[in-house]
Amino acid sequence: MPAKRRTTLAGAVALAVAAAVTAGCERGSSTGGGVPLPAKPTKDGCPTTLARAEAVVRQAERTDTAWNGPTSGPTAVRGKSIAYVAQTMTNPGVAGTAKGVQDAAKAIGWNVRVIDGQGTPAGIQAAFSQAIALRPSGIVIGGFDPHLTSQQVARANAEHIPLIGWHAVDSPGPSEDPELFSNITTKIEDVARISADWVIAHSRGDAGVVVFTDASIPFARNKSELIKKELATCSGVRLLAEENIPLSDTSSRTPQEVSSLISRFPDTWTHSIAINDVYFADVAPALRAARRKGAAAPFNIGAGDGDPSAFQRIDTRQFQAATVPEALSEQGWQIVDEFNRAFSGEPASGYVAPVHIATAANSGGVTAGDPSGYRTAYRKIWGK
Repeated sequence: MPAKRRTTLAGAVALAVAAAVTAGCERGSSTGGGVPLPAKPTKDGCPTTLARAEAVVRQAERTDTAWNGPTSGPTAVRGKSIAYVAQTMTNPGVAGTAKGVQDAAKAIGWNVRVIDGQGTPAGIQAAFSQAIALRPSGIVIGGFDPHLTSQQVARANAEHIPLIGWHAVDSPGPSEDPELFSNITTKIEDVARISADWVIAHSRGDAGVVVFTDASIPFARNKSELIKKELATCSGVRLLAEENIPLSDTSSRTPQEVSSLISRFPDTWTHSIAINDVYFADVAPALRAARRKGAAAPFNIGAGDGDPSAFQRIDTRQFQAATVPEALSEQGWQIVDEFNRAFSGEPASGYVAPVHIATAANSGGVTAGDPSGYRTAYRKIWGK
């Protein structure tokens, strides 16, 4: 398996396996015939929905927006150390956030130790235990479900070591169960809504859509349900199929499913939304084998992460038109700022980064979402 494929999949496989045991879902399936949606758009389309979708998409595609995060807070507390427990450093999201934490820690004057969980429950538990043994000032839960390490979480709580999650639980902000000072992530509702709105706007309210998801993971299943709900607000948008392909099976399952989709919907499949960009790494060669053009339908948008390979496909117009990326470096800086608030006895900032849509027209050739202004803002807060 090529390196890029390993980096994207490794971070999700362990969670998929663990979640499948409790979720009781099928290994993978395709739906499409049971939803009573019209075969063609209604004559009046969805003018109100379309106008709203176009407005929010234009805002999300802007790259000149001013910093809207914290501008005040405690000055830097000296002499702190952070342990970053990574689900796996082969996951671009986890690694990108860890790099942001390291850069921010250098700016504020702290030490950081990154401990790689190697992508397995046993490895993550061992890494977390190692982190606690270091007696750090704070610990980052980097990209894994804290319930997989409940004993370590309880021990850290008992020793009054603040915990901050990155994509650790569904919602941003403080968490009571598990006990986290804060969890850093965009809102799943916002990511799902804006990806569906992009399809509505891009298609001018006339689209045949395929949704790719992993129903074995509750977080992913919830995201795809929200995507479908938003798509349904436009009468001219038809849900052709929902492809339930576990993230661990994308390379083996996706090409076959894409061939089937092309056969079933040769002319009506115009757009796709996937809960993670990794699906399009396998959709692309399958569409290429079917002699489809990279810059033609189906136009694909990833509702998650925005890894470097996704930006490459977008910039070269090869079977992916957009992504809703996480601002990984910015979130790393926010993690350090939230720890500084915890160490100072102040509450979490409550800041949640807005969603952004990256396309070939606005990405500027970068390979990650990285808004401007946050480094200067945080340095000013910290007195650095």
